[in-house]
Amino acid sequence: MVITLIGYRGSGKSTVACELAARLGWSWIDADAEIEKLAGCTIREIFATEGEAGFRRREHEVVAQLLVGENLVLAAGGGAVLNGETRRAMKAAGPVIWLQASVRVLAARINADATTAQRRPNLAGGGEEEITCLLAAREPVYRECASHTVFTDNLSVAEIVERISMATQPRLSPRGHR
Repeated sequence: MVITLIGYRGSGKSTVACELAARLGWSWIDADAEIEKLAGCTIREIFATEGEAGFRRREHEVVAQLLVGENLVLAAGGGAVLNGETRRAMKAAGPVIWLQASVRVLAARINADATTAQRRPNLAGGGEEEITCLLAAREPVYRECASHTVFTDNLSVAEIVERISMATQPRLSPRGHR
């Protein structure tokens, strides 16, 4: 089984994936980092040379490969849910958890991450306007794909992990394995 974390950039997917995997005794992987590793360049560079379509193709291929794993927590890229095949594969692999946050909190988290500007492209101008615009388009897809939602604004990583653990407990045995 794979537990997939979805949500907008800055929602905490990678941080939570690491902690959730440690709690379960599973592995975890950040899909965007895996794409960059395989491509030998940043996502920003992929967008510059191949456009969004080229990046989304790479993203679909990498995520599809990762979803066949076992005992894995996957931090999916913010736009990975845009591909219908990817959404179906996520849901078939195990629980899909939407980490949701307010525009204000997302903007603050993104601005606090020094690597964001170097590694990630602006998709709609940047800042809160970009977040608002992209969330308006993506929220229905996140909602459709998610088996559970955790609103993260005022929660610690430990609290988020606890909520995910409780939501997914019926699918996991006591030792965290299927």
